[in-house]
Amino acid sequence: MDWQKGERSQNVEVDSGGGGGGPRFGGGRGMGIGGIVILAILGLVFFKDPTALLSQVDTGGGQVAAPSGQPAQVDPQQKDFVSAVLGSTEKTWADIFAANGKQYVDPKLDLFSGGVNTACGAASTAVGPFYCPGDQKVYLDLQFFQELQNRFNAAGDFARAYVIAHEVGHHVQNLLGVFDQVERARRQGARMEGADGLSVRQELQADCFAGVWANHSQQRLQWLQAGDIESALNAASKIGDDALQEQARGRVVPDSFTHGTSAQRVKWFRTGFDSGNVGSCNTFSGTP
Repeated sequence: MDWQKGERSQNVEVDSGGGGGGPRFGGGRGMGIGGIVILAILGLVFFKDPTALLSQVDTGGGQVAAPSGQPAQVDPQQKDFVSAVLGSTEKTWADIFAANGKQYVDPKLDLFSGGVNTACGAASTAVGPFYCPGDQKVYLDLQFFQELQNRFNAAGDFARAYVIAHEVGHHVQNLLGVFDQVERARRQGARMEGADGLSVRQELQADCFAGVWANHSQQRLQWLQAGDIESALNAASKIGDDALQEQARGRVVPDSFTHGTSAQRVKWFRTGFDSGNVGSCNTFSGTP
């Protein structure tokens, strides 16, 4: 991936240690159960332990300690890479929104180390990359890229770019009102977890949106090289619910799925990439 061709974003922030914005840890109103559910199902792609985030959320009245975060030590080239990928998502989604008579609002991307405070609660590196709708930020500890390579055997710049594009896909969902629709459905009793649950459908749509971004950015920049798409598909396959559960538990429990199987994640990224059309990403209809 010739990522140097990418437009640089001005929205990459290097966290000073436990960053994030706005009051949320004690002394005030805690996070409601609806917010916790949305956080749990929408924030954690490539998750390792979702409870590492949820256990630190203030659900009302109590003082909640933030995880121990340090000022992020970010290699300038790594930051430049993130800025290039984020910048290309900004250009892609601004064009798509404008073509549909809408205005795209850029998200921020916070590079943190160890732990971070967000408008959705306190998080540690253990949760992996995530998006918080409360402050419209993507949160990323760059150590995850090393784990992506070492633990999941998913190397390559485009595999890393896919991680960022997926989280930006959640931001697009937030702007389009998908988050609100999912929450309303949850309140009405819709199933969240499971192979056919809304959580899986939400995550697969973010994968599809990542594919749409890849299509449009390639048309504009011609920056993909041999093997890049395969590296993204490989990353998608390694972090399906079935693959992660098999690795962690030695067995697969479809009723607890939150992100979709490896095959589904590959399918929906490929759907977005092949079509380049947001309209192809309706994962909420039919079988996901």
